[in-house]
Amino acid sequence: MKKAQGHPRTNRRDFLGTVGSAAAAVVSIPAISILSETIAKADDIGPQGGRERAEQSENLRQAVAEFESNIRIPSHQDNGDESRYPSKIGNYSKNLKHDPTTGEVDPAAYDALIAAISSGRFSDFEALATNGHFGAGNNPDIQRRLVDPGSSYAYDLEGTDSHQLSLAPAPAFASAQEAGEMVELYWMALLRDVNFADYGNNPLACEAAEDISNLSDFRGPKLNHKVTPQTLFRDRYPGCTVGPYISQFLLQPVNFGSMRIDTKMQPVAPGMDYMTDFPDWLAVQNGVNTPAIAIVGNPVYCRNGRDLTHYVNIDALFEAYFVACINLLSNGYHASPSNPYGLIIDGGAGRPRNSIVDPKGSLGQVGFGTFGGPSCLTLACEPSTRALKDVWYQKWLVHRRLRPEEFGGRVEVQRLGRRSYPIHQDLTHKSNVLEYVLRQTKSQLLPMAFPEGSPMHCSYGSGHATVAGAAVTMLKALFDGSQVIRNPMVPNPSDGGATLIPYLAPADEPPLTVEGELNKVVSNVSQGRNIAGVHWRTDATESNALGEAATISILRDIRRTFSEPFNGFTFTKFNGETITV
Repeated sequence: MKKAQGHPRTNRRDFLGTVGSAAAAVVSIPAISILSETIAKADDIGPQGGRERAEQSENLRQAVAEFESNIRIPSHQDNGDESRYPSKIGNYSKNLKHDPTTGEVDPAAYDALIAAISSGRFSDFEALATNGHFGAGNNPDIQRRLVDPGSSYAYDLEGTDSHQLSLAPAPAFASAQEAGEMVELYWMALLRDVNFADYGNNPLACEAAEDISNLSDFRGPKLNHKVTPQTLFRDRYPGCTVGPYISQFLLQPVNFGSMRIDTKMQPVAPGMDYMTDFPDWLAVQNGVNTPAIAIVGNPVYCRNGRDLTHYVNIDALFEAYFVACINLLSNGYHASPSNPYGLIIDGGAGRPRNSIVDPKGSLGQVGFGTFGGPSCLTLACEPSTRALKDVWYQKWLVHRRLRPEEFGGRVEVQRLGRRSYPIHQDLTHKSNVLEYVLRQTKSQLLPMAFPEGSPMHCSYGSGHATVAGAAVTMLKALFDGSQVIRNPMVPNPSDGGATLIPYLAPADEPPLTVEGELNKVVSNVSQGRNIAGVHWRTDATESNALGEAATISILRDIRRTFSEPFNGFTFTKFNGETITV
């Protein structure tokens, strides 16, 4: 990508001649340009100016692009279900036309979807709606739409390209791992209204932990080889099984400038399960629109799976991590030890350094646009769109894994005797959960937290989980994860979670740390989508790692841009490995 020596440089007139007339009209709006030698050299001072600065910027961009382009392109492998089952029972097909008896996708509709994915043409996706392949009768007033398959092909100008990152094959339809994840999802649905703090003494939660422990291939966290009420529906990441289920970064109120964010949420009605009879389930698979969930009662702090599912249903995708960043900044938590300015406690005002609490900070500067509060808040959210492009490529172009609600349809159709499917016996014979579900809902469909079920895009991986992994990796790079959380709180059980009370940890419990609670907010958001019934465990965990990889590539790119003395970002990955980027 390096420019050959002596190559004539394109001037502004020549450049405008290479673009379309509309683009040229936009570019030609009067503006100060770095291409203007006269203006750039008029009054600039410093180690570089004018053309020299522009050349160095170009060289930097070229070097980063060259590095990223040389990253090995992985072999993208799916789990084989799409070729294994001609009926496509193991693949996503929501919004397409389905057989009214079995809920299996119409073959022509699925073929048309694959043709559109293969071409990538906007017009081919439009044709799915106009050529009779959608399931709601081509009525735009009730027909939902697919969510952004076009993002699968998008490029980005920062970090590794989406096609150069990978996800391992998802568990196969007939595998014990898939059955184990489905068992967990059924139990999550049954326990949505039980407060997390009550799992230890709730008979159903204890039954769920015992039942999941008996599975032959369950990969969630365990204690002495057993799932316990304390490890139930959590993750293996450092700190995730310590203390309360909900992260302090989803509970603690924060100051947002002069405003106050109290972190309370609007609750929805308890005891509501959706898509539990076959006609309703089929209508949702066909893409029929559904009403929104009604808000009931006064705001509360997150107490249970019902609250958490509502949070992750309507959240602004990076809001949890933005609020966490505000918490870390406004409460004076230390920056990463690699920050050349020391602690991020000044707020950009340039106050004198406190040599007692900030012995390693710069004597002459405080951070702001780099290594300061504004840059941290921006960087906390910056990986989001990159992460979404990365995972959307995996969703549509590689894996096309079915949603848990679609798997639940296979279970119910088999119960009704309409089809026989290769569902692993860990779900059908080893676990007791289907008996509980049938008793509660009169079917073995997966009870959903939302009337619309899952979003209109493939299950693997999870967008929420990828963004969570990406944003929290950025926060772990920016802040010192070893710090102990100050004043940990939990919802007050005596007033239904309307207030917070101090968390009193058992004497033998390790302290809650910044790193652990950041890992926990990743787990909360990711598993919250599972508790809703819209994703699988591996959708979450594998996507957390994908988001982490995306942010590492971004950090690698931006590290080259700083002028301050800087030895890289050091932090601990989700697998416990400490790295420096």
